Amino acid sequence: MEREQLKEAIARLAPGLEFPENAQLTEVLAPTAGFRDLCKALRSDAALQFDYLISMTAVDYPDHIVLVYHLHSSALGHTLVLKQKLTDREKAEADTVSDLWLTAEYQEREVFDLFGVHFNGHQDMRRIFLEDHWVGHPLRKDYVDEINIIER
Repeated sequence: MEREQLKEAIARLAPGLEFPENAQLTEVLAPTAGFRDLCKALRSDAALQFDYLISMTAVDYPDHIVLVYHLHSSALGHTLVLKQKLTDREKAEADTVSDLWLTAEYQEREVFDLFGVHFNGHQDMRRIFLEDHWVGHPLRKDYVDEINIIER
């Protein structure tokens, strides 16, 4: 499926989708409201069949956090970068997609551990790398570690 056809097929699934122009892959910025329903549709729609979550991570900005999902259709061969903007950095949360794509189970835990994003409905929302008593989330820009960080 060509890029424009892919955009058209995705645009009919939900209102408020944005398609930023970027270099390599088709990108969609989706609103938080209805994000999980959009993910279900991306997975189940016969014209799209995004059955594989390649990767999932977060990007920390001064005033928001963006969740980034790389999706692929193994049957149809197209790839998509799906983004969700979380505007509340202090109480960053999103709905889990770990029941839609099993690869999200550990990736959401990683984002929780390192960025502090809580995934509602996740079956095992606990730290994956750091110890339970660790305070803070090291990949946040405002994270300070007085002992281990060397400032120049």
